[in-house]
Amino acid sequence: ENPALASIVADKLRLEWAPEQIAGWLKHTYPGVKDQQVSHETIYRSLYIQARGALKKELVEHLRRTRVMRRSRHHTQKTEDHGRIVDAVSISERPATAEDRAVPGHWEGDLLCGSHNSQIVTLVERQTRYVMLVKVARKDTETVVNALIQHAMKLPQELYKSLTWD
Repeated sequence: ENPALASIVADKLRLEWAPEQIAGWLKHTYPGVKDQQVSHETIYRSLYIQARGALKKELVEHLRRTRVMRRSRHHTQKTEDHGRIVDAVSISERPATAEDRAVPGHWEGDLLCGSHNSQIVTLVERQTRYVMLVKVARKDTETVVNALIQHAMKLPQELYKSLTWD
């Protein structure tokens, strides 16, 4: 919508600046002037979705990664087996005592992923609502399962009957 800004962005792309660099430079060069700033995602979107014809082709060639389609860094591949637990037992098969919260020892777990590659496992006991947090080094299955096993060993066996994983 802003031809002057579009021209600046196009010039920087021709100089092989990354969209992140361009967005940062604009923010630094024009502080407080929102009309002269644009996010790197908007630059990518304009190149991959909105731009058409020769201009698009010329500018995309200057990007460091020349892909036909672009996915944001938060995009996940939604395949049939992505995120599935092998040999998982359905939540509908959870024991009735866990379902009605009559007996302590039935837990619900979840993995929370934070910034800077940080992960925490949350465990909530269904009857008492007691919460335990377990910091894990990585989010791969083996690391998480081993952390859960180590943590479960600290509890009396009667207080660790089942775990329903989100």
